[in-house]
Amino acid sequence: MTINHTLDDASADHLRHLARTGVMAQLMLAGQDPNDAGLRETPDRVVRAFEQMTSGYGTDTEALLSKRFACRHDEMIVVQGVPFHSLCEHHLLPFHGNATVAYIPNDDGAVCGLSKLARVVEAYARRLQVQERLTQDIATAVAEHLAPRGVGVVVYGRHSCMEARGVCKRAPMVTSTLLGLFRDDPTVRAEFLALARPQ
Repeated sequence: MTINHTLDDASADHLRHLARTGVMAQLMLAGQDPNDAGLRETPDRVVRAFEQMTSGYGTDTEALLSKRFACRHDEMIVVQGVPFHSLCEHHLLPFHGNATVAYIPNDDGAVCGLSKLARVVEAYARRLQVQERLTQDIATAVAEHLAPRGVGVVVYGRHSCMEARGVCKRAPMVTSTLLGLFRDDPTVRAEFLALARPQ
């Protein structure tokens, strides 16, 4: 697994070496000896964790949503509370929460597999993110690749960059993106927002 999927193996290994050196510098900044038994493998662990938490850059969301099933469904389809973990691009600290994703199929009535919507959430969460963009990315991907009559996404998130540093307050953040009928039709909007409330 590589952070930048356009890199060759040698370039990726070089960047991993630099990243491990950076982690060692952070440990020393905290007054710790990176060669202590408990910290000796920390740089490798941190680099592997970072690569895993940014692995979404290598996911093709168009391919995820390309397979559809004909079932002539013309009502709202909602996947509630998909859990996610992401990294704040401002502090490289984690944030986590859940996303509710909904769409209304277009006139052909074709639908995608429900797990694919969860995979789209994962694909965009596993990148350096801000919650506002994460919400928009998910909605835009569903709109572009399924061409539905409307899309709604609501994301609830808790951010350690606010809870563990700075103001140190717990205050969940809520963001939404509404497209098509979800934005334009008050009845559809109200139905979705009711379904998107935390269970």
